[in-house]
Amino acid sequence: MRILLVEDEINIKDVVTLNLELENYEVVSTESGKEALQLFDNQHFDLIILDVMLPDISGLQVCEVIRLKNKKIPVIIVSAKDTSSDRITGLKYGADDYLVKPFNLEELLIRVDKLISRAQPVNTEIVNEYHFGDNYVNLISYAAKGVQGEFQLTKREALLLKLFLERKNEVLSRQQILQVVWGYDVYPSTRTIDNFVLSLRKYFEVNPREPQFFHSVRGVGYQFTG
Repeated sequence: MRILLVEDEINIKDVVTLNLELENYEVVSTESGKEALQLFDNQHFDLIILDVMLPDISGLQVCEVIRLKNKKIPVIIVSAKDTSSDRITGLKYGADDYLVKPFNLEELLIRVDKLISRAQPVNTEIVNEYHFGDNYVNLISYAAKGVQGEFQLTKREALLLKLFLERKNEVLSRQQILQVVWGYDVYPSTRTIDNFVLSLRKYFEVNPREPQFFHSVRGVGYQFTG
């Protein structure tokens, strides 16, 4: 799980980052509201921890912009302002939770865990086999059947296909695909994704030039429908 931490107090930022990383979260941090919005636009995050008083723009403005773009991502506001009107304002701007400084780190971690758990889609059925059109894939053994018969997917092809299947009908950016399938710290250029999608089209599309399942979304990335 990836967390965006927006905090201009260095001591707080370092301590919160350390404790989140000890809980196996990946943390990306910034002291700037403007940079936070750039990071949000270009990367995938599962939760945002947002200070209100930032050096460039207000954390409330950052929260408002994020909410306009994404209504589901959990946002926790942390602030030294502790009146009821401050809390109400933070919630009105779209925050899911409001924590007053100084706060207990264990309490923050509990709130983070609960919000991330709540935001995850509930799926009691684990699907390892999937059919779309006349195609078949087993996401455990990597066995597949496509337009030219049975074959074996590579591990990376299976991971990419799994992401598409789990996010059916959702438009995925190239950056998001890279972070999920290749990992945030180690991944090649976005051109690699294009080549992998071309391979999936050759495997599963009757006419790869006019795909039925793996669609390009100009300027963004790809969308799987099936």
